[in-house]
Amino acid sequence: MAKKEYAFYPGCSSQKGASSSNYLTSVQTMCKTLDIGLTEIPDWNCCGASIGYAEGGELPRLALSGRNLALAEKYLPGLDVVATCAACWLGTREAKERLEHSDVLMRDTQIALKEAGLNITVIPEVRHMAEVLIEDFGYEALTKPVVKGLDGLKFAGYVGCQTNRPFGIDGESYENPKYLDKLVESLGGEAVKYDQKVTCCGGALAFSEPEKAHAQIKDIVESAYDGGADMIVTPCPLCQANVELYQGAINKKYGTKFNIPVLYYSQIMSVAYGSSAKEAALNGNVIRAKQLEALAGK
Repeated sequence: MAKKEYAFYPGCSSQKGASSSNYLTSVQTMCKTLDIGLTEIPDWNCCGASIGYAEGGELPRLALSGRNLALAEKYLPGLDVVATCAACWLGTREAKERLEHSDVLMRDTQIALKEAGLNITVIPEVRHMAEVLIEDFGYEALTKPVVKGLDGLKFAGYVGCQTNRPFGIDGESYENPKYLDKLVESLGGEAVKYDQKVTCCGGALAFSEPEKAHAQIKDIVESAYDGGADMIVTPCPLCQANVELYQGAINKKYGTKFNIPVLYYSQIMSVAYGSSAKEAALNGNVIRAKQLEALAGK
């Protein structure tokens, strides 16, 4: 039995062939080293994410997350629900808060769930994987498995907005969260000074209003370069995708020459723990982290 057990909500973007499938691979590798047991919630569904806020309406959106919570309670009782996707975590955590504080919303959600043969009795805790690592394990425990320290590598910790507000990591500042910096340092790397930690990447505006999103992303990447970073590290799949994928378009528009890798914390942890580049899913990045790949190959 694993040292720590959790009910796992993977979310749509981590599925095979999806945009952050490499995130899931590296999380699984990291968890194997740390002896973390993730049991997938049976028959989970999409949390609704952006479209749930834009068109679906409040009750359908809450009922979608409510169904996942009911399934977790039914099949994995007593376990905290853990998500790796920032949007999934935020939406599910919000659903828990809203349902626990509104008798009307809870009643209406229960009516909807009844049609699916489900019911909520006790809503489990909802947590991001970063919360689990820091709050349940701590930096000292995360340092112990390191066999290939990230010495000489410089990282800009880009937290983004969804894992920072309104909930965030326990004890962290909303304006200047330090947990990614501390995590990098616990792995032997250097966390550079970075003033864009909590700037929004533009989210879905990258599709609907790309000029606004590209301006945001330019500031995020430029700050990483100004700080001397070799790579950017983030806990959010949408942040990772936007900041990595649009560097080419930004270069064309602004005449810049950005080409900085954007990684998940789980990827750098996996490499530091001795995993191969494939196990850390570095082959899933569009802008390849050659320095990290070289370290993984040693």
